[in-house]
Amino acid sequence: MADKSTDEIRSEFDDVVNMGSKELKDWLGTDESQSVGQSSGDGDESTGHYMGRRIVEILEKNKGDLDDDDLAAMKKVHGYVARHLKQKPSTEELKTSKWRYSLMNWGHDPLK
Repeated sequence: MADKSTDEIRSEFDDVVNMGSKELKDWLGTDESQSVGQSSGDGDESTGHYMGRRIVEILEKNKGDLDDDDLAAMKKVHGYVARHLKQKPSTEELKTSKWRYSLMNWGHDPLK
């Protein structure tokens, strides 16, 4: 299967990232944001929180300045959000669920 084009990667990223750069930056500064996600256990930042900061960098770049590392991160974001949207909890209060908080770290607020 052929690799996706840069335009396809951008489009898929734009489809799942529904938080703006300022909104995402503000979210990443909250206790809720930092309360979810997997980390190495040594006090390091969680993977999702790191990716949130990476998404902010991507959102703040001009599209023509995106490099291969940015495109790889954008593909990873799309894959993560697409997988996790399929795991929507049925019993938790969605507004305050760890599922929502985790998705928001990846730039997607499922309540939008």
